[in-house]
Amino acid sequence: MTVYIRRLERSELPAAGDVIRAAFGTVAEAFGLTEENCPTNGAFLRDGALFEEAAAGTIFYGAFEGGELAGVAALKRKDGALFYLEKLAVLPHARRRGLGRALVEHCAQAARRAGGERLSIGVMYENRALVRWYEQASFVRVGTRTFPHLPFVVCFMERDLKESA
Repeated sequence: MTVYIRRLERSELPAAGDVIRAAFGTVAEAFGLTEENCPTNGAFLRDGALFEEAAAGTIFYGAFEGGELAGVAALKRKDGALFYLEKLAVLPHARRRGLGRALVEHCAQAARRAGGERLSIGVMYENRALVRWYEQASFVRVGTRTFPHLPFVVCFMERDLKESA
C-alpha cells in the first residue's frame, strides 16, 4: 500500500486525536494507565488540547495508508536548535509496517530544514521495547526523571540532527 505523509489541517485534528487515543490506548492498557492515575497520557487526550497546541505552533503530521489516516506525529520547536517530537502514534492494525519510522524521519527532516540540531522525545522508561525502538531510530538516552503526576519514569532521548543529515 502507498504511504504518504503531510502536514495536517486544523479540520483534521479530531481525526488525529482518534489515532492518538487508539494508539496510546494499547500502551495504557498494557501498563495499567488510567485517566485517574495518568490523565495527561495520549489515551485520554481531549481534542481541545490538540487545537491549543496547534495554535501555539505545534505542527501535526499525518501518515496516510490507502487514504486512511493511520499515524500521527507532532513537532514542536523548543528553541532555535531543539525540537520536540511528541504524540507519535500509529493505529494498532497499521503497526509494524514502517509508518512510525517514516513519521520520525519526516519530522527529523522538517526540524533540520528549520535549523534544528537536536530532536528530543520523552518516553515511558518501563516500556523497554519502545526505548529500544527509538534507539534503532538513532535516538540516545540522555536521562530519566520521575514526575509526581506520572506513575512511571520518563526516559528522555535525543537524536543529533547534524549527524543524521
